[in-house]
Amino acid sequence: MKQNLLRSYKRSFNGFAASLTDEEHEKLAETTKNNFSCHVLTPKLIGARYYNFFRPNKNTSRDDIGHGSHTASTAAGRPVDANFYGIAGGIARGGVPSAKMAVYKACHGTNCYGVDLLHAFDDAIADGVDLISISVGGKYPNLESDPIAIGGFHASARGILVVQAAGNDGGKATIGSVAPWIFSVAASSTDRAIITKVTLGDGKTYIGKSVNSFNLHGTSLPIIYGDETRCHKDAARSCAKGCLEPSVVKDKIVMCNNYDGIDEVSTVGGLGVIAYASSSDVSYVVPIAASSLNGDDFNSIQSYYSSTRSPIAGILASEAINNTDAPHVASFSSRGPNPFIPDILKPDITAPGVEILAAYSPSVSPTNDKRSVPYSILSGTSMSCPHVTGAAAYVKSFHLDWSSSAIKSALMTTASRMDASKDQLAEFSYGAGHVDPRKAIDPGLVYEISTEDYINLLCNSGYNTAKLRQLFTVNSSCNGVNAPKDMNYPSMTVRVSGTSFSENFTRKVTNVGVQNSRYEVKTSTSSDYRIVVNPTILTFRALGETQSFEVSISGKINGYLVSAYIEWTDGVHTVRSPVVVYSNNSINEPIFSWAHSIGSNKIFYLFLAFLVNYI
Repeated sequence: MKQNLLRSYKRSFNGFAASLTDEEHEKLAETTKNNFSCHVLTPKLIGARYYNFFRPNKNTSRDDIGHGSHTASTAAGRPVDANFYGIAGGIARGGVPSAKMAVYKACHGTNCYGVDLLHAFDDAIADGVDLISISVGGKYPNLESDPIAIGGFHASARGILVVQAAGNDGGKATIGSVAPWIFSVAASSTDRAIITKVTLGDGKTYIGKSVNSFNLHGTSLPIIYGDETRCHKDAARSCAKGCLEPSVVKDKIVMCNNYDGIDEVSTVGGLGVIAYASSSDVSYVVPIAASSLNGDDFNSIQSYYSSTRSPIAGILASEAINNTDAPHVASFSSRGPNPFIPDILKPDITAPGVEILAAYSPSVSPTNDKRSVPYSILSGTSMSCPHVTGAAAYVKSFHLDWSSSAIKSALMTTASRMDASKDQLAEFSYGAGHVDPRKAIDPGLVYEISTEDYINLLCNSGYNTAKLRQLFTVNSSCNGVNAPKDMNYPSMTVRVSGTSFSENFTRKVTNVGVQNSRYEVKTSTSSDYRIVVNPTILTFRALGETQSFEVSISGKINGYLVSAYIEWTDGVHTVRSPVVVYSNNSINEPIFSWAHSIGSNKIFYLFLAFLVNYI
């Protein structure tokens, strides 16, 4: 099979990638025991590598889509005065401006191959990075097919925290980042929102969503729908490709029943677009004057168009306003529960990922036009991921000796509580809550997890000793292990078979706060459940001391899940852990779908990874 070898990995772990037939794959599975299927640039960017096994002639680590520049500057960019054509202006800076970065470009466009991702992990681990931020993801049938899960395991075993974007598929059970040794990040809004107003000839004004830098100078233009002589009515009114007559849309504002129609109107020469969007909580950069509106407002404009002999409208340049509803998990952000390990809560946490202003590659347009900008506004879990990476680097800069699980625990247990009444899926949308870096540097207590703990969890999740050694090149064996729900995770989750339940969790916490301290427990309360914690008081006499406790919860699921929590407090520190109980029945019930109608080219998900090495 030597002729099938694509790449071998030797720097930080042993393994290889190969192109095999089904027969060769089966034969290899039977015989393999221990394998699994730069230069200095600036004081900030200390190195860059690229990986492109299938297109070796594309040999550059430069950012040719803007995504990598944006995520890197979000994590560790220096303070700059930034804006996007005057929109959302102010001082922008990364989470840890003093950090140094090494970039590992393993993706090109939307192509991210496992052979390249694993090569990047192999190099990054061997290079001695402290943190890995990877705004990359995909859907895999199991953990052994996920190169990020495999590479992340080896990074975790070397003490490197891996932070990954949760995914941009919206809706229930769409989470793409599921491995417990990876820090999975959802995306939420900030207190700054970007809006674009639409004015009609009847004097009414509607507030829509887009990042529109085009100024029509207060001019009102005729409104039209697509040319129905070219296409079926539905396609024409959606502004589908090839359905618009350039001579008809020229110098006009076109109504589109589909957000994706904005690009087509721009291509054929229209001046503006009023578009319908099923999700109206996010603004995206548009190539012409455009605004997307929710159903009610769009229908009102349709009524005006249908009832007016010569309908006209104006589209104003975008403006930033205060968003009092923040933080709220974005419609596009992938939700849990965890499809592979049901008793591990995913995502772990949420962070700002909506309408984020950050650096952008000037070699590529922010839309399908000829503009070149140093900064742009993007949305996605790709944007929230580096926020958490920056927060993790910030915590590590105060605690150089902390493990990756301690840093993850500190950020989760100090996260701000989210309002479950605003989100039916509660913790399956936002995990432990919204990241709060300042609190995380002094969490009081942490939940430590070892590599052996992860191995034990895998043993109890269908992986035997042979498969573990094959996939993760570890020498451990599967012996007596605890249930996955009892792994020492900072959150507590269990899937039950019916609606009535009675479950227990065991946990242990390590004192990292004050040498002599006394913590008392507080729990959430509800008529749907009862929580008992034993003991109710934890006393510590030294830093590094560990104490164990048990959580019992019983009750009935009314709705999709039970959303509860416990808090340990010494009067200074508050250490909060979510407690989630759900059933197969409740998760299989229909629920409102957050899947957006904005098109895959508007939410970038599969792109390059970078790593942060703080000073």
